Amino acid sequence: MLLDPLADAMSTIKNAEDVGKAECVIKPASKLIGMTLKVMADLGYIGEFEFVDDGKSGMFRVKLLGRINRCGVIKPRFASRVAELEKWEKRFLPARNFGVLILSTSQGVIPHTDARARGVGGHLLAYVY
Repeated sequence: MLLDPLADAMSTIKNAEDVGKAECVIKPASKLIGMTLKVMADLGYIGEFEFVDDGKSGMFRVKLLGRINRCGVIKPRFASRVAELEKWEKRFLPARNFGVLILSTSQGVIPHTDARARGVGGHLLAYVY
């Protein structure tokens, strides 16, 4: 039974990275998972990814680079202001300037560094380092 597709996607990526696979398949696909993967790809944690339409909900085929030590979702999805991002960094990331929190903001899904630069808060979705 599928309760949180984003959590399942992050655990699939983490498990495939731990085993040393070159790619993994994430299903079902969703816009939120796609935007999260785009942020991870832009930051260099994963390689390119593509959407594959299988006639149902679709799936993502993700190239892995072996650069992820740990990734996961943040539950519950806490709302955070710009001033509170430091607190969440201390809680979910192992060190300063190491890793990234992924937020859903009014300007889209972005890393916490961009959110701080733009001065927007949002809901915490995931972390990766």
